[in-house]
Amino acid sequence: MQKIFTAFQGQRRLVSGPAGEVALVVKRVAHRPDEPIIIFEDGTGRSIDFDLRGGDREVLARLAKLVPPPVEESTPPSEPRGRGRPKLGVVAREVTLLPRHWEWLGTQPGGASVALRKLVDEARRASGDKDRERQARDAAYHFMSTIAGNLPQFEEASRALFADDRRRFTGLIADWPTDIRDHIVKLAYSDRA
Repeated sequence: MQKIFTAFQGQRRLVSGPAGEVALVVKRVAHRPDEPIIIFEDGTGRSIDFDLRGGDREVLARLAKLVPPPVEESTPPSEPRGRGRPKLGVVAREVTLLPRHWEWLGTQPGGASVALRKLVDEARRASGDKDRERQARDAAYHFMSTIAGNLPQFEEASRALFADDRRRFTGLIADWPTDIRDHIVKLAYSDRA
């Protein structure tokens, strides 16, 4: 999936979209700002700085290094496969387990690595919805605390957000500026419409 960014100028949403699109709009507006411009990554709700110096091509080239395009998982190999293990994007890291865990892993078909990958995949499937809800809530909170931290009912709205009390939450932020309110709701609840 492609990362989506949203730029706000004060309490007004300027643009949402891929990094390059957002950066170019902000670049055109930034030289005459009435209010500060903040760019947020929608997936995390955290603010991010883009280097907007130079021409459009230079800005886009720097962003390509900072925010690489999404990788297609179904991309066919460009050259025939050689001997040895396939390149699966495997990353080796240290795992600390108790001896009984290592013993159990050693008895699994395919060995410890295969068993661990299967366990992780199963856990991701089992808790996927809860993980997405937590990430959405955290993103909404990060955005909200940065841009709306001094708005009325912020503390109560935060409590309602973490309590997953959607009705109370939306009621508490109902009087907030429209663009801010709508973006918070989108971040927190868009995949649970």
